[in-house]
Amino acid sequence: MIIIAPDSFKGTMTASEVCEIIKNEFLKADPMLDIRCLPIADGGEGTVDALLSGGGERVSVTVNDPYFNKIESFYGIMPDGTAIIEMAAASGLPLVGENKNPLLTTTYGTGELIRAALDRGCTKILLGIGGSATNDAGLGCAAALGVKFTDKSGNEVSLNGKGLSDVYKIDLEGIDSRLKTADIKVLCDVTSPLYGEEGAAYVFAPQKGADECMVELLDKGLRNFSEAVRRTIGKDNSLLEGAGAAGGLGFCLVSLLSAELVKGAPTLLRSMGLDTLAESADLIITGEGCFDEQSLLGKAPSSVAELSGNTPVIAVAGRCKIDLPEDSKIRKVYVTDTVGKPFDVLQRECFDDLAAAARQMAEDYLYCKR
Repeated sequence: MIIIAPDSFKGTMTASEVCEIIKNEFLKADPMLDIRCLPIADGGEGTVDALLSGGGERVSVTVNDPYFNKIESFYGIMPDGTAIIEMAAASGLPLVGENKNPLLTTTYGTGELIRAALDRGCTKILLGIGGSATNDAGLGCAAALGVKFTDKSGNEVSLNGKGLSDVYKIDLEGIDSRLKTADIKVLCDVTSPLYGEEGAAYVFAPQKGADECMVELLDKGLRNFSEAVRRTIGKDNSLLEGAGAAGGLGFCLVSLLSAELVKGAPTLLRSMGLDTLAESADLIITGEGCFDEQSLLGKAPSSVAELSGNTPVIAVAGRCKIDLPEDSKIRKVYVTDTVGKPFDVLQRECFDDLAAAARQMAEDYLYCKR
């Protein structure tokens, strides 16, 4: 059996497309091969589709987008009843287009997705928080689930990045009681703390539209919010690895909504049964658009390799920027773009380039089996 478990080649091919191209080329070489496709996502866009590739239900739901406009969103329910949510489907950067402003965007829609899953009776939730357009530290998400945030005068604050600086009191009395018994695991590979030079505002807010002044204001707001949370729960989670993920949503989910931060790729892969399948596999193929040092330190390829057991692992990538160390469990990286093509050319030719690399992989695999 051959397992194909790549991440997407961002900007060119989805993980599912990568799987199908490689699968087709291997079957052309030998139609009798047993091939299993496990497209991977990192907790951002594509997470729901990746986990539903082995079965399950995609559920449509109306929620609020980052600017409180009603949109049609979705989440997934796996065959075992576990809900799969990607915050990008409600609070993601693509939803705001060029209208980026982390002072004004909210995670309210993400909270609505969680509530919708609870309404369906889901007691286990996997929540991917990649690709956010927000820096509200989960104010909106928590409010959608019954938490009330007020200023020193008792007025409710704005449920966005701007409102962080006004939060003085946090009322948990109206919080959805189902959260107490729900098992919410947050897929998070970001290690940033909540605030400071390595925190949510300074590291991630600029790519969400924040200028220098906004970054400082947001960071002050995160500090204020952290203090309000500490007064409420008697604990400071601001330095927790991943607290700064998704504009501080990681901090809020752990502190107020009883969630747990877990490594994204390994959790997804175990949920998809890679570790079990690997025991009877002859080869595992992984990959991503750019193979670099991070590919060996927690990104999808390294997570696949960690769960491979004694099964050989190879990778395919658009470009490769490192040499594999001698002790790497990934034995070889096949490169699809060997000449450094301009991006517009890559977009046109990536499918053919990957097919050519897959043909070479298949030829090498079958040669070694002779």
